[in-house]
Amino acid sequence: MKWRGVNELREMYLSFFESKNHTRMASSSLIPQGDNSLLLINSGMAPLKKFFLGQAVPPNKRVTTCQKCIRTPDIERVGKTARHGTYFEMLGNFSFGDYFKTEAIEWAWEFLTEILEIPAEKLWITVFESDDEAEQIWKNKIGIPQDRIIRLGKEDNFWEHGSGPCGPCSEIHFDRGESYGPFESFEQASECDRIVEIWNLVFSQFDSDGNGNYAEMETKNIDTGMGLERLACAIQGVDNLFEVDTVKNIMGKICEIADVQYKNDENTDVSLRVITDHIRSTTFMVGDGITPANEGRGYVLKRLLRRAARHGKMLGINEPFLYKVCDTVIEENKSAYPELVEKRELIKKIIKHEEESFAKTIDKGTELLSHFIDKISADEIKNVLSGDDAFKLSDTYGFPLDLTKEIAAENGIEVDEKRFKECMEEQKRKARSDRASKIKTSWSDENTSAINVPATEFTGYTRFKHDAEILEIFVDGKSVDSISEGQEAVIILDQTPFYAESGGQSADTGEISTEDAVFAVYNVTKTENGHFLHFGAIEKGSINKNDTVFAEIDVEKRMSAMRNHTAAHLLQAALREVLGEHVHQAGQLVNAERCRFDFSHFSAVTPDEILRIENIVNDEILNSINVVTKEMPIEEARKLGAMALFGEKYGDIVRVVDIGGKSIEFCGGTHVKNTSNIGLFKIVSENSVASGVRRIEAVTGNGVLLFMNELRNSINAASAVLKIANPAKLAERCQALTEELKEKDKQIQKLSQQLAGNQLANMFDNAKEINGIKIISAMLNGTKPDMLRQIGDKVKEQTEDFIAVFAGIADDKGTLYCVCGKNAVSKGANAGKIVQRIAAITGGKGGGRPDSAMAGIGKNYMVDEALGALESIANEFLK
Repeated sequence: MKWRGVNELREMYLSFFESKNHTRMASSSLIPQGDNSLLLINSGMAPLKKFFLGQAVPPNKRVTTCQKCIRTPDIERVGKTARHGTYFEMLGNFSFGDYFKTEAIEWAWEFLTEILEIPAEKLWITVFESDDEAEQIWKNKIGIPQDRIIRLGKEDNFWEHGSGPCGPCSEIHFDRGESYGPFESFEQASECDRIVEIWNLVFSQFDSDGNGNYAEMETKNIDTGMGLERLACAIQGVDNLFEVDTVKNIMGKICEIADVQYKNDENTDVSLRVITDHIRSTTFMVGDGITPANEGRGYVLKRLLRRAARHGKMLGINEPFLYKVCDTVIEENKSAYPELVEKRELIKKIIKHEEESFAKTIDKGTELLSHFIDKISADEIKNVLSGDDAFKLSDTYGFPLDLTKEIAAENGIEVDEKRFKECMEEQKRKARSDRASKIKTSWSDENTSAINVPATEFTGYTRFKHDAEILEIFVDGKSVDSISEGQEAVIILDQTPFYAESGGQSADTGEISTEDAVFAVYNVTKTENGHFLHFGAIEKGSINKNDTVFAEIDVEKRMSAMRNHTAAHLLQAALREVLGEHVHQAGQLVNAERCRFDFSHFSAVTPDEILRIENIVNDEILNSINVVTKEMPIEEARKLGAMALFGEKYGDIVRVVDIGGKSIEFCGGTHVKNTSNIGLFKIVSENSVASGVRRIEAVTGNGVLLFMNELRNSINAASAVLKIANPAKLAERCQALTEELKEKDKQIQKLSQQLAGNQLANMFDNAKEINGIKIISAMLNGTKPDMLRQIGDKVKEQTEDFIAVFAGIADDKGTLYCVCGKNAVSKGANAGKIVQRIAAITGGKGGGRPDSAMAGIGKNYMVDEALGALESIANEFLK
């Protein structure tokens, strides 16, 4: 049996099944596509589920893959054992209604014994206890001795997940040799890890109803899975995944950084295994577009990174290092996943940023947790960390509950999770109510009289971060000397890079910080006297009046707002060019997400005009025009032709934004330096907001890409529903489908008319008469108002001596239609009043002319009672 590396094994497997006419499909992203049941892809079959369920057509009936997978249920055990990991690759070959048991078994045996040259005597087979067919194939076609074929029960060798396709399994096991223990029985050898399962062949041949009933399927499928790392362990003759070549090299890099060796100390080994596994997972997760967050898959990433970072500190690494190990992960996997190389810098940047963020809090958090643990250890009665203390660690120091639990468990201490969750809910409720209300109510115009400091100097046109001095702090409208963790406040600085909400541009957000404290800024306004009010909350530490702080805006958010603001100027110029000089700004909102522009115009902007406007703006973007901002006397600005907002008051000196003479406007907002910085411009909607005022919403830069991606996803989803392989054919298919539906509607209408005609004959035969007028009523399920009218017309063609009420319910909406013949009307019948009376019984309303009228049905279940009242109501009119 020849030694082979992980990358070689992967390629050998995929190439082998390609030789068996399988289509090699690239690994899917770890982010499930169109499957909300999974947080992360956790098996080789998961991305192919749509093919097994018939929701999509596979590229071939035979497919082979090597799929990236993440599993986290055993995350607490990763590192403590050498068996558990969160990231792995799953080799698989699949048949969608093509080959079945014989080929799956024969090819598995051929690959293992002939391609990899594993001695046949090292392999053991298990089959489902009642699967005689699989056992006979192994015994008669492959030649496996009877005593090496083990029958196991449903728990071990039958795959099913609720209702749907399921079936028996056949597993191939590898004997690792006597060094792992004696072979007294198959079960005993499995328990001591001498025998390990390396390949699972699933034969999907039944359809389960979820209640223990299994129907044989006409189209049977094959789903196999073989862990690449587990296969490598067998081929390389090593104990566990941390010793296979690619993973071992990653651990080697960590040992080099930490200056430690593997297998010298158990505690060191635990940390090395945690970091090795987690950096593999996180590198691939970030490469697939996952970023750290406080929920969902982003939280899984954050948890893995912080757990790895903590174990780095336990090894004595006191600086960010995981981002350096990324290079080794990428190098070891680049042959199969070249996209990692393309995204190398982004992956390293995101991981380094999360390391740095965690480093700011881990020391203080660990110190406080140690204090809590010492107090508990001194108490002989309890060994539980309170939920309040766990919450403080999470809320103040960013310690995830999982990390607190892990450290506590290492000291034999449990955590009161129930109380922790209660604290979390309390905080969320308080944050939702207090933060929203305080930001609106803690400041009023009256408070400005309490400001007795110099006006704020705005530096944000050219600077995004710098030192500043705190001149004033307000809490609930009152001046205070300091604020501490958790407090809401308003801060005034001597100078600020934060743009205050004005001119339709949203305010900046960001942080005001010291070495030990962070004040999160989530809104900024400006007083008439030039004081910038920074609304926010202390996230940690405390801040005092007269402190020197570091003010830093969210640059990415600001840049997006600048792109949208400059685009708004270009948009107004384009609107005036296409629609006319009457166009003037009537309102504007530009933020990081989009540009919303209201303008004077008296008709909808046509699709052709929208296209022309877009093209003009994008042309100016491609022309790379410099955006020049200048302050000048207002008269000089007017001579330049600068546009001002109607009703806006300006001082003697104004700020003018000039975009190459194409657009010249009075504006105090922030803008890009060159139109090329906008990237792209796309109008996403146009509608009326008031009489003579239209609104256009548009996106720029990355917003365009996001919009296009969402549009593409919608097109792909629609194509999938309509079973169109080529999305470019979507419009053509929709047109054809529309024609098909029209034709079917005609057929339905024709059949309904025929049915109605047949029903009418019976109605007249069984109708009661009052004063020579026949009284007819009928409930017609699935009949819409138009069809009710047609039925009424049919009745009129047959006689003039009738009163008829028809009820129809379609799409849960009920309608009553009353029609009276000419002679019935002459005798006092009134369709409008009759239908009104009948509808009222159901809680509905309506009315109309004496000869025909319509009403809505309130409660559908009251229809029979309402129709039953027709005879007595008609009798009142015909007396």
